[in-house]
Amino acid sequence: MITITPEAAKQIRLSAETTNSQGMHLRIAARREENGTYIYGMGFDEMGEDDALLAAEGLNILVTNALKDFFLGATLDFVEIGPGEHQFIFINPNDPAHAAASASGDNTPA
Repeated sequence: MITITPEAAKQIRLSAETTNSQGMHLRIAARREENGTYIYGMGFDEMGEDDALLAAEGLNILVTNALKDFFLGATLDFVEIGPGEHQFIFINPNDPAHAAASASGDNTPA
């Protein structure tokens, strides 16, 4: 379903510890903007009735059933985007922006 890199998993666990969210699930989400781009988000949450429970890198992940297929084959990574500046990124082959970047030869995550 979704791949979480070891570095991303490490940072997620650290975040759970610092926010007292141990034992909660990681929710991943995406919202399509009017211009067709996707905005991704994540946070700790309880499971709801319309959620699918996934597992990756020893973490429990929630995603709404409506978005389950959208995240099929996606990767969540934690990367250095500049000197000393790190952030989570989603690399999603189902996102049109990812497909456009791959076609142009630009492998930089969106």
